[in-house]
Amino acid sequence: MELNQLTIKECHKGLVSKDFSSEELTKACFKEIKKQDKKIRAFLSLNEDGALTQAKEVDKKIKNGGKIGILEGVPAAIKDNILIKGLNCTAGSKILENYIATYDATVIKKLKSAGAVILGKTNMDEFAMGSSTENSAYGATKNPHNLKKVPGGSSGGSAAAVAATMCVYALGSDTGGSIRQPASLCGVCGFKPSYGTVSRYGLIAMASSLDQIGPFAKNVSDLKCVFEAISGADEKDATSIQKRGVRLPKVESPTPKSFKGLKIGVPKEYFIEGMEESVKKKVEEAIAKMKKAGAEIIDVSLLDPSYGLAVYYTIMPAEVSANLARFDGIRYGYSVVQPPHSPPIPTESSKQGEIEGAKNLLDVYKKSRTEGFGKETIRRIMLGTYVLSAGYYDAYYKQAQKVRALIRDDFRRVFEKVNYLVTPTSPSVAWALGAKFEDPLTMYLSDIYTVTANVAGLAGVSIPCGESRGLPVGLQIMGNQHDDYGVLGVAELCEKII
Repeated sequence: MELNQLTIKECHKGLVSKDFSSEELTKACFKEIKKQDKKIRAFLSLNEDGALTQAKEVDKKIKNGGKIGILEGVPAAIKDNILIKGLNCTAGSKILENYIATYDATVIKKLKSAGAVILGKTNMDEFAMGSSTENSAYGATKNPHNLKKVPGGSSGGSAAAVAATMCVYALGSDTGGSIRQPASLCGVCGFKPSYGTVSRYGLIAMASSLDQIGPFAKNVSDLKCVFEAISGADEKDATSIQKRGVRLPKVESPTPKSFKGLKIGVPKEYFIEGMEESVKKKVEEAIAKMKKAGAEIIDVSLLDPSYGLAVYYTIMPAEVSANLARFDGIRYGYSVVQPPHSPPIPTESSKQGEIEGAKNLLDVYKKSRTEGFGKETIRRIMLGTYVLSAGYYDAYYKQAQKVRALIRDDFRRVFEKVNYLVTPTSPSVAWALGAKFEDPLTMYLSDIYTVTANVAGLAGVSIPCGESRGLPVGLQIMGNQHDDYGVLGVAELCEKII
């Protein structure tokens, strides 16, 4: 086995026993990136010098007899909407093409503190808006299992990098399934923590009440290692749950050790007409194995997931329109004024420094945003502005928030009867590049099983549960808010029997 194919725990064991160095491990990942990434295009930028410097520091510590943590010296990839000081951060958009981060996101501070080696930044749908990583301004990422297929999105670059063993683990963000869905399509494990358990400080915001950072890895045990490192309170994030007085379960808290005594709910509404029969079969086979292992399988009923999808595609663009207002071509990012503020920005009363097609400051805003944003981003900004506008706010945004409350209550009701829920992650396996690109509504439907966890703030994980037509199928496990370790515990049990 090549070093880049190892899991986090295997890497840690090898480093501690001095079977190989962190520098060798890091070089093995870069070798794989150079071998495969011209075809896959998982990475947008590499941090080769910085990563090797980090690796050498870990090797020096080991040589001097120091003890290392589980992530120390282990190479990771980071989605390109998470800030790393001194590195480019584009969020997959032309408008941030030359933006260099001036500070570290909280999760990056925690990974650096844990001694992680950061290989580079991964491709994504622009501002995390998409389900296929085809909306990136820098070209589409391809699925390592079949280069003619999509990897899922919006964290497709991170999922593909793990699947192609170009890194040991990766970070992504999940607003409506953007970790779990690409994990499913690429055949890796992906975890969306409960809302507020991982700081969003330093994550370029898409929809602030839905966004959550989480890990991709080769197995569930590795997901747990990364989650332990990046979770916790953060004074810089007002939505951090400890800051709001809610305490996370400790790492030592009991997690399920076997299926015996576990009540697993299967919502009938998630096995709807339109999903691929082969996907349904693989998920049902996994559920049958849980039952055989001692779990009590209980049929439950939830609100139709199409309601969750409608709520998501009302609230999300509304928050997008507010969050992306800061990209105005003046403060930072792409601007039709090059370099910024020179020549002078024209005003209504002066033609001095006039830019072609821009007669005043508002024109500079419009032109910069039109040229800087892609089609999907513009579509969502316009949708969000519409649902927040006078006369439509009550009819759309306010109603969506009411239905969101009903969805949360619905999950609370079901979790009084069962411990966890099991569903498909995606209604299909990976589809062909370009197949849904021109039909946004069809693309949005690919998130139908994942958006409800974001709407309700639940923990959710996707793990591989077989293949259909030579492509991976994902199984989703959801748990109640703040039962993150329980969800990961059940996922580990599933991993052993599937």
